Amino acid sequence: MRFYLMSAYLRLPLFSRILLTGGSFVLLFGFLIHLIEPKTYRTIFDGIWWAIVTTSTIGYGDFVPETTAGKLIAILLILLGTGFISAYFAALSAAAVSKENALMNGKLAYTKEGHTIIIGWNERVRKLLSQLTEFRPFMSFVIIDETLDKLPISNKNVHFIKGNPTYEHILHKANIAKAKTVLITADQHKNEMEADMAAILTLLTMKGLNPHIYAIIEILTAHQVNNAKRAGADEVIQTNSLSSFMMMNSMLSPGISQIVEHLLDQLKVEKLQPVDAPNDMIGKTFKQGHEMLWEQQILLLGIIRGEESYLNPSPHFVIEKNDQLFILKH
Repeated sequence: MRFYLMSAYLRLPLFSRILLTGGSFVLLFGFLIHLIEPKTYRTIFDGIWWAIVTTSTIGYGDFVPETTAGKLIAILLILLGTGFISAYFAALSAAAVSKENALMNGKLAYTKEGHTIIIGWNERVRKLLSQLTEFRPFMSFVIIDETLDKLPISNKNVHFIKGNPTYEHILHKANIAKAKTVLITADQHKNEMEADMAAILTLLTMKGLNPHIYAIIEILTAHQVNNAKRAGADEVIQTNSLSSFMMMNSMLSPGISQIVEHLLDQLKVEKLQPVDAPNDMIGKTFKQGHEMLWEQQILLLGIIRGEESYLNPSPHFVIEKNDQLFILKH
């Protein structure tokens, strides 16, 4: 039994051991001083109060040992107990500093649930987090990147893990099993083909550890899009395709990029989104659905049906069950 208790004590963290030892000193000496000087320390609580005040070096003076035995107990408490209490506060301060350094340097594991993991760091991610933390202040994010030396932004809801996202122990530190969403960005330090292959490998690893996580992946080359979908991507963002489309339209219609950029800036977050078609709209035409939503100051832009998207379809296009409405809120 003694061996079991000693083994359990030694397995405790240093902070817990110091706290337990210091508390034991306070209780022991509080009880002893009550036994030795029951007239001065009428209750055990009086003795414990004196022991706490003595070990913390506050020394109110409301209780003072009067006998030689009591004074010897006080000397022993000061020599032993005060040292443990000082060690307790020193350990507490060291633990706080150590935890803060581990957080800043990406070495501290993440323990909360329902968070979003972002793979990679670049200016797009910085802007993304700036917008999301403004419009969704209660969302939490974990950045995984092996090129960063410390947390790049200061926000209580943003956590940093330094390491390679294809390593399982790194993903476990990010609590991949309890994550809700992952965004895998293209590695700006690799060429396009290598960046896509690294992103797909990361996706495969994450889906293997958490098959239910909603995965959004950035793909640069068109011929890797299907591979990303086969790997389990729920959404694929083709950055180069979007950029080339914008460049083409800017060349054909000069000034269009500024208009689109201004429009996107005005939309902000959550104004443009897909929603499930309500029951009262199923079987109605696109025109009827548009009129129903317009009364709520919501603009119906299109219909999403499975893998197909119908932007501004025919007015007679019939809304079916399981369709999603692509809407623009006021």
